[in-house]
Amino acid sequence: MLERYAEQILKAYNHIDTFIVTDKNGIIEYYVTFRPDVNTNVAKKLIGKHVLDAWSKDITRDTSTIMRVLETGEAVLDEYQEFHYGDLVMPSMNTTLPIKEHDRIVGTATMIRYLLEPFARTEITIDKIPGVYEAKYTLDDIKGVSESIQYLKEKIKMVAGSDSSVLIYGETGTGKELVAQSLHNLSSRAEKKFVSQNCAAIPENLLESILFGSVKGAYTGAENTPGLFEVAKGGTLFLDEINSMPLSMQAKILKAIEEKQVTRIGGHNPISTDVRIITAVNERPLDILKNGIVRKDLFYRLSVVEIDIEPLRNRPEDLEYMISHYITSLNKKMNRAILGLSDDVYALFRAYDWPGNVRELKNVLEGAFNVATSRTIEKKYLPSYLFSYGSDARIKSAETVPDLSEDFSLDQSVSEYEKNLLLKALEKTKNMSDAARLLGISKQTLSYKLQKYRIGK
Repeated sequence: MLERYAEQILKAYNHIDTFIVTDKNGIIEYYVTFRPDVNTNVAKKLIGKHVLDAWSKDITRDTSTIMRVLETGEAVLDEYQEFHYGDLVMPSMNTTLPIKEHDRIVGTATMIRYLLEPFARTEITIDKIPGVYEAKYTLDDIKGVSESIQYLKEKIKMVAGSDSSVLIYGETGTGKELVAQSLHNLSSRAEKKFVSQNCAAIPENLLESILFGSVKGAYTGAENTPGLFEVAKGGTLFLDEINSMPLSMQAKILKAIEEKQVTRIGGHNPISTDVRIITAVNERPLDILKNGIVRKDLFYRLSVVEIDIEPLRNRPEDLEYMISHYITSLNKKMNRAILGLSDDVYALFRAYDWPGNVRELKNVLEGAFNVATSRTIEKKYLPSYLFSYGSDARIKSAETVPDLSEDFSLDQSVSEYEKNLLLKALEKTKNMSDAARLLGISKQTLSYKLQKYRIGK
C-alpha cells in the first residue's frame, strides 16, 4: 500500500542516493539505492526487516530518524548521520517524513544523500519539498492548566503580531517548536512559510550552505540551491538549539539579520531577505551568555522578546492533566481502554523529575500502552530507568548538599557538582555524543565544559 507514495515523494527531490519507506511499525516496505557503487545493500535482503535490525551497527532507537518520526509524528529534516559500507564510513544527510492517512501515521519516507567526496552529488533543492514547511501547531496544541502555561499562551498572543525577534528558552521536550509555530500562525506571516532548522543536527561545514544557499561550482557537487533564509522569504525562520551553533557561524547569522540580506556560497550578488527570526535554546540564557556559548551581540539581537517555558517538574497540576490527556489520546490512537495509572505508578510519576519533560511523559505512557495487559498502567510496564531516577534519586541528591559555613562558596560547590556529573556521564557512555545526550546538552556545550574543568576526553 505504501509503495504508491514512493514516486510522488521522489519527484520532490532533484537527487537522492537512497530512499526507504517503512510501515507504522518501522518495517521496511520499499527500498531503493541509486548508488550501488557505494551502497551494496539490496532490496530483497532489507524489505520485511525492522529498520533497527537492518542497520544495527549504525542506528539505534535513539538515533533513528524513522523511529523518532513514528513516535512524534513530526518530520526530521536534514539530520547528519553516518553509515558503514564495508570499511567506508559515509557521512550522510537524512530527511524522514511521516506518511499519514486520515491524520494517522501509516508509515515513513526517508531520503538519504551522501556527503563524502567524491561520492557527494547534487544537493536537494529544499524549496521544492511540498508541505514540509507548514506550521501545523497552534495555541490549542499547547496543553496545560497551570498558571505558567496560561501566561505563556497570553504572551504568545501579545507578541505574535510583531516582527521582533523572539528567543524561546525551554528544556528538552518542553515544546519549543509548538511555541514557535503558534507565534507564526497568529502572525501576519501565517500564509507564508514556516521554516525550521535544528542547528545541532548539522555539521558546521554544511550549516552555512543550508542557511545561505550555494551556487553551482562553489564546491564539489554544489548546485544553484536556495538557503533557508531565501526559502522562508515573507515568513518565519525558526532556528532551534542556536546555542549549538559555532561562534564563527554566529557572526555570519548576525550579519544576515542586521543587513537583511544573504549571499550564497560561491556567489557575489546579495539577496534581500524578509523573514521573522525565532530562535530557541535548551540551556538558561544567562548561562550561555556568561559562558560565551552565544555571542553577546547576537544574543541581544535575537532576544528582543524572551519566552520561557516552565519545565514539567515545576507544574504538578499540568502533570496530572497531561497524564489524563495522553491516556485519552493513546486509547483512541491504539484502540485500547486503559483507565489510568495504579497508585504506585502515580506516586512515582509525581516524584520523578521528568528531564525529558512532556515529550518523555508521552513516550513513557505510549511504551506502557504497547505492553499493558491490565486496565491500569502498572510499574512492570514502565522503563527500568524510571526506578533509579525517581523519588530515591531525589532524596539522595538532597543528601549531597554541603553544609553551609563560613567557608561555603556557592559557585565552587555548583562547579564541583557539575564536574562530577560530567565525569559520571563520560564513565557511563562510549563517546561524546552519547554523554551529551545523557546530560541533555549539546555536544558543543559538553566540549566547552570539559575544557572549562580540564577534563580529558
